[in-house]
Amino acid sequence: MSKGKGEKHWLIPDGFIPPSSAPGAYESHESVCVLNTSNEEALLKFTIFFEDRDPLEDILVVVPGRRTRHIRTSTLSKEGTPIPVGVPYAIEVVSDIPIIVQYSRLDATQAENALMTTLGFAIK
Repeated sequence: MSKGKGEKHWLIPDGFIPPSSAPGAYESHESVCVLNTSNEEALLKFTIFFEDRDPLEDILVVVPGRRTRHIRTSTLSKEGTPIPVGVPYAIEVVSDIPIIVQYSRLDATQAENALMTTLGFAIK
């Protein structure tokens, strides 16, 4: 049995889904990229925090063992309530086993696209 690498608790303080994209081949989006090096599946629990409203809590996502999963934040929702576009937010990811979390944003709001990526902040 392969013991997973990483941590169980991750934070991403800067989330923002742009409300529009410039005409062209790319659409603005964000992804939480998860690497699960364990043989076991990882059960993730997302909480989305906002400046001016209660969080969206307990959004569940499964990542199979020895796999990666790219989760577009625009697909995350709780009881039919998605993350709103054009609103700043933050992400907390809690896993039942150690994982590695990376965050990426493609900003295609203008013709000159920008891609940003960073590892999440791991809490030990």
